[in-house]
Parts: sequence; structure tokens; C-alpha cells
Amino acid sequence: MMRQRALVAAGLLLAAAAAGAAANDFPTQARVEFVVGCMNQRGGPTYDNMYRCSCAVDRMAARFAYGEFAEAETFAMLRSTAGERGGMFRDPPRARELVAALKEAESEAERACFVN
Repeated sequence: MMRQRALVAAGLLLAAAAAGAAANDFPTQARVEFVVGCMNQRGGPTYDNMYRCSCAVDRMAARFAYGEFAEAETFAMLRSTAGERGGMFRDPPRARELVAALKEAESEAERACFVN
């Protein structure tokens, strides 16, 4: 009985670890691009900017799977495309949902990581 409980507990821990790894699947290159872009928006490469922008990308990675994050960023960047072509980035319900989730995550990361 005790051995069964230990096996179940070990299995639950492994499942939790695997779920955490799957939820935090941002490739290194994507993390670096995010941090470099973030630092450039905040005045350049300083230690404080690197630290805060690293915090922000960690927040994004905790909230989104990488594919969903990339899709949300694409919708957000291309939604200002004029005319009919831009409609495919503005109009679908998925686009609106992902852009709203991205903005919410960015606001949360701003509050958590960029406190002065």
C-alpha cells in the first residue's frame, strides 16, 4: 500500500514537471529576440533592461505556449495592415482573443517586471 502511494506520488510529480516543461517551450532564439527588442524599446542594452526584459519573457513563456505566442504577436503586428488583406489579421475571433490575451500578458509583465 505504501509503495503504491509512493509510485502514485512520483507519477504525479513527473506529470506536473512534464506539463510545466510543455507550457514553457519558448526556443532560446525567440527568448533572445524578445529580450533584445524589449531592451531596444527601453533605451538600449543595460543590465537593468536585460534583467527586466528577461523577467517579461519568462512571464510570457509561463502564460503562452510558444506557438500561441507567435500567433498572437503576428496578429498584433499585422492587424494595422490596410484594407481587405488586413482583415484576416483583425476580424477572426481567434485574432481578437489572442491579441487581447497578449495585451493583458504584456500589462501584467509590465507591472511585475518594470516596477521603478
